[in-house]
Amino acid sequence: MPKFVIEREFAGAGKWPKQELQAISQKACGVLQNMGPEIQWVQSFVTDDKIYCVYIATDEAAVRAHSQLGGFPANSIARVRAMIDPTTAEGDTVLDETE
Repeated sequence: MPKFVIEREFAGAGKWPKQELQAISQKACGVLQNMGPEIQWVQSFVTDDKIYCVYIATDEAAVRAHSQLGGFPANSIARVRAMIDPTTAEGDTVLDETE
């Protein structure tokens, strides 16, 4: 399944207490459980005013549906086309996400 990166604007997210981050995570997991295997949450990165989430989903529509059902913003959704890391510089593999 394709991988997506979602940018969510949340003012002050980087200062949220652990309990608030836990609550939003629980809400996201509850919505995912009801949606079934067409979408999976991989991980998220919390910055000062945004949360960047990585999801695996059948398509962008599934990502948008999750955001709407959970009441989460999805300010931008981008499909991952390839993944690189420091070993790519050495001529090792580039993971092609389009396959």
